[in-house]
Amino acid sequence: MESRPVTILTGFLGAGKTTFLNDLMEKNSDIRYAIIENEFGETGIDSELIICAEQTIVELNNGCLCCTLNDSLYDILNELFDRKADFDEIIIEATGVADPTGLAQPFVSHQLIKQHFPLKGIICLVDAELIEKQLQETKEAKGQVAFSDVLLVNKTDLVDKNQTRSLLSLLRNTNPLAQIVEGNQDSFPTIDLSRKDASLENLFHQEGNCSHARDEASQFPVHKPHSHHPHEHTNEINSQTFFFDTPFDYELLNHRLFVYLTLQASNLYRMKALVWIENSDQQYLVQSVGKRLDISQKRFWESTEQKQSTFVFIGKNLQRNGLERLLNQCLSKKTKKK
Repeated sequence: MESRPVTILTGFLGAGKTTFLNDLMEKNSDIRYAIIENEFGETGIDSELIICAEQTIVELNNGCLCCTLNDSLYDILNELFDRKADFDEIIIEATGVADPTGLAQPFVSHQLIKQHFPLKGIICLVDAELIEKQLQETKEAKGQVAFSDVLLVNKTDLVDKNQTRSLLSLLRNTNPLAQIVEGNQDSFPTIDLSRKDASLENLFHQEGNCSHARDEASQFPVHKPHSHHPHEHTNEINSQTFFFDTPFDYELLNHRLFVYLTLQASNLYRMKALVWIENSDQQYLVQSVGKRLDISQKRFWESTEQKQSTFVFIGKNLQRNGLERLLNQCLSKKTKKK
């Protein structure tokens, strides 16, 4: 049976998730969605959608399914698996104060769920008027922005162009992996989640602009846009980008990253990497969701392609030297300098 892709919709309270969801469903009326709400009894979906707190799944008059999630995501997925013929895709709408990490974990780390319910991506609605204050005051907003694949800056019609430019710079500085698009309730953009790794791919192909990390300490700068945002909170969330032009030992990388995520990565929001593994003809995608690590084959290397690896870490007050030492310890011993 064919898989059913999953999209996670996040964003702080009042960012416009429900309005965007209604617009998305209207534009894709040929797709049958199963909608999962992240809080029991939350009346969060407008228009034709009706949340029924007494039932886990209800049929709606537009042909969609609607679920309410109350610490029972696995149970809901089990039930949806039995009803896969009734819908085409799943959308999970997180609460405004939710950390999307927990919602995303099963779709990244559980092999069976990955097979049947692959994660298309995470879209974060950003309130153009309020996000700077939210980032300054709430860890939830920081996590939502840092963790998402796409940042949809909403309500751009309510702020001036200079404020929008400053905001875009702030968001790029906070999450260099994300696509950033602008819109409002009268003109939401079409989002192509097939490009969710585009920013990482772009970094991978920009190796000429950076030095390469080897066994010795790297000298290249952090690969992120300069931000003119004046508030000090932007210094808390930072990204660290590393390039390696020697292959990694798969077992070492898997083991050391697992230990790091389990014991040390309390301030890490997200890690994503395209990796050259020794003795393999395929490029690997390595990513973390919370404390869970996922390593999977992405594609075959082109015969004319220069092999290298690109790692991006996003988190709070990340220490570059420690991360670099960790990664250097995972390089193939056959290619390390004596």
